Amino acid sequence: MTIMTGSEYLERINGLGAEVWIAGEKVTGDISEHPAFKGVMTSQAELYDMQQKSSFSEHLTFMDDNKQKVGTSYLIPKTRADLEKRRRMIQTWARRTAGLMGRSPDYMNTALAAFASSVHLLKGQPNCFPENLTKFYKYAISKDLSFTHTFINPQNNRSLLSFADEDTTNARVVKRMEEGLVIKGAKLLATQGGITDEIIVFSAPGIQDQSHAFAFSIPSNTEGVKFVCRKSLIDDHSHYNSPLSSRFEEMDAVVIFDNVLVPWERVFFYDNIKTANEFYKNGNFIPFALHQIVSRQVIKTEFILGVAKSIVDTININEYQHVQSKVSEIIKGLESGKALLLASELQAEKDDRGIMIPDRTALYVAVNQFQETYPRFIEIVQLLGASGMINLPDEKQFNSPIGADLDHYLQGFDVKGKERVKLFQLAFDLCMSSFGSRQTLYERFFFGDPVRLSQMIYQTYNMDPSISFVEELLNKTDCEKSE
Repeated sequence: MTIMTGSEYLERINGLGAEVWIAGEKVTGDISEHPAFKGVMTSQAELYDMQQKSSFSEHLTFMDDNKQKVGTSYLIPKTRADLEKRRRMIQTWARRTAGLMGRSPDYMNTALAAFASSVHLLKGQPNCFPENLTKFYKYAISKDLSFTHTFINPQNNRSLLSFADEDTTNARVVKRMEEGLVIKGAKLLATQGGITDEIIVFSAPGIQDQSHAFAFSIPSNTEGVKFVCRKSLIDDHSHYNSPLSSRFEEMDAVVIFDNVLVPWERVFFYDNIKTANEFYKNGNFIPFALHQIVSRQVIKTEFILGVAKSIVDTININEYQHVQSKVSEIIKGLESGKALLLASELQAEKDDRGIMIPDRTALYVAVNQFQETYPRFIEIVQLLGASGMINLPDEKQFNSPIGADLDHYLQGFDVKGKERVKLFQLAFDLCMSSFGSRQTLYERFFFGDPVRLSQMIYQTYNMDPSISFVEELLNKTDCEKSE
């Protein structure tokens, strides 16, 4: 098997029977039929089916070293053309989901490709198993595995000296046995937890305790692994009333590890603080993941622009200056994101191992900029829709005896009431529903705290040429005076 079909994905996850808890109950039966998961799993299955279609296969697949067709999201780029192919693949899938699925399969497939291309950082290091990582990467490709991941500790104590407290909550190694590691504790935030083949678990940078310094992957149904979900954000399963949340609500989960045995062949490293920090910092995860994120965010911005302009057209407010200014803000954000994404590819350079690495600075700027502009884009859609974002009868009302009245009194510019409300229901789901609020918070903190990310840009950006430019100009001025 190489590329998976949608039905194979659904059958495989249903067959796993991972331990998933939601609303105080353990999920039983096929999880793909559960109301909280059916929409997103159906949407995910559609992505896998796209790989099978000839019209998409050029972007979505590539031939591996064994001459087998595999998913492009696993591709380790060696050329700028490879980076472009990866971008086209990511954006093809993102267009299917309007960029609203931040953990579509290409995200973690990209992460695993980044890990595999950074395997040299594990060689010769204590308690590191680079051969396990390489072997697992090849296995994942051969099965077209789907992944969730977790690396964040619970928010029990985020003070600077929290490492000095006794740890009873954070996932950690509690035993090192002949069979493998035993993990106990919890981690968050596993988006799509329980609806993927595997869960990759690794340490966030900055850890102080070696028992927290590990990286591994295990099947989602491993004994002792529990996915405890937040409440579902799907208010209505109608595609008319909730066109986005009914299809793309991914679900997030706390992962509890109840003395989970991780076999040695699934361990990439453990008990090594230096490697845990450097593998994240010096490996390819950051540039590869950022390239995937920005590619998706460009499509999401394009979608938001389409929603905003559709509202403008539907209620005929094109002529107002403030309206044009607001829509132009989204246009500027879209074009900036596209330019920075292309710049990251044009400025990409090969590392010592022949891996083509997209430019980090352009991608850091793009992601940090989106953290700031996305909430504003959402506000703009709200301002454009105004009261029309609130007065939204549901589909049953239009199909009732008063439907004709609603069609008339809620009409837009050249559209009947049901069609106008359908658009505004979509805008509401994007901007004002629980699903929409989660999307906004998600993008605010995607890839970390925005202030910390700004600091990273400041600390890593090469400002020497700019400083030299000023010094040269000052020296030139002094020379001219002396003459």
